[in-house]
Amino acid sequence: MIYLDYQATTPLAPEAREAMLPWLGDKFGNPHSPHRMGREAAAAVEVARGQVMSALLPPLVSDQPHVEVMEELEASYPGHLDHLEDRETSPWITGRSPWDATVDSGRLFFTSGATEALNWAIKGTFERAEPHRRRIVTVATEHAAVLDTISSLARYGAEIVVLPVDKAGCIDPHHAQEAIDERTALVAMMYVNNEIGTLQHIGLLRISERARAVGAPVICDAVQAFGKMDVPVSFCDLIAISAHKMHGPKGVGALWVRYGHEPNAILHGGGQEGGLRSGTLSPALCAGFGAAAALARHHDSGQRIFELFQEVRDRFRDDGWRINGARGARWYGNLSFRKSGINAARLISDVRGVAFSAGSACASGSGRPSHVLKAIGLTDDEARSTIRLGFGRYTTGDELHRAVTMILDAAARQRMWAA
Repeated sequence: MIYLDYQATTPLAPEAREAMLPWLGDKFGNPHSPHRMGREAAAAVEVARGQVMSALLPPLVSDQPHVEVMEELEASYPGHLDHLEDRETSPWITGRSPWDATVDSGRLFFTSGATEALNWAIKGTFERAEPHRRRIVTVATEHAAVLDTISSLARYGAEIVVLPVDKAGCIDPHHAQEAIDERTALVAMMYVNNEIGTLQHIGLLRISERARAVGAPVICDAVQAFGKMDVPVSFCDLIAISAHKMHGPKGVGALWVRYGHEPNAILHGGGQEGGLRSGTLSPALCAGFGAAAALARHHDSGQRIFELFQEVRDRFRDDGWRINGARGARWYGNLSFRKSGINAARLISDVRGVAFSAGSACASGSGRPSHVLKAIGLTDDEARSTIRLGFGRYTTGDELHRAVTMILDAAARQRMWAA
């Protein structure tokens, strides 16, 4: 089986597995117990916390020459930087700002995964907001863990503003600025989209700029970015990440919280995580997460992923498929394609030697077209003719070539039989 569903989950790194094994055997102590076994387990948790923090907080972009940063952003987002009054010293571009993130800027709390982290960030932040701040601003292409959580707050008086996106999956920064005002309790926006791979760098930058001006915290779903690229922590106040999306184990994630933006607790009990999150931590899961994060920090596969992306894109394009989402501003290990006359569900069933998907694993089986694909303007038929290919660290060029051949051949047969 050739695995091309990296956005749903990733293979467990051997290093992560090895880090977990001792804590699944004789080292089974509760990390919250005071005896020797407990203290050993607690130490393993803290080592893992440090490893995840180190991977999340890379060197500031201000280490790069300013002109290089500007050129890279303008190439991906033509015209979107024209608003900047002082393009020479803008802190939002260079990273020189009061919100720069270091290990002393905030705390990392382990959770059961990104879904819990996002629920906690959104509900806990809304609960602690001042009474006049009832507005929540988010984006139409967010993960269900964000959209459904925000929808649940309507019964508590939340005024929900969902920003639309263009056909590339990007927000209009000007619309975002208009939506965020002194009534805003929080803004929630992902960095890399899980279905179409679009990178919202300028969108997040502009949202952060406006939110900071009116005192609204920014919550970022960085699940698809963490471990693959630098996360712009300086733009954010709370960041949700997940281990199993970057070669760690399932069942563990984290919420990074900038000091002063701690959300109210939603899980009550022992307050094991900094007095704000209750529940016994698993040293094994934390150790696996930490090892995966440490590996990601020193594993640069960006150029190889880009080369694989180019081959896949070109072969599908030559066969008449169209790419969904942004062409350039994206994570290159995520490709969403559509072709008229293709039934994606049937294609997935026909190509049994390749594991790929039609979109988010969280929404599979619902029978409804993807809300992300609908948000970028696709019809129901176009959405149902869409497939998603996700690849990464352990994908070889030969595997990818064979998988694409199998998918394109099966698609050709499907169209021939339908004719």
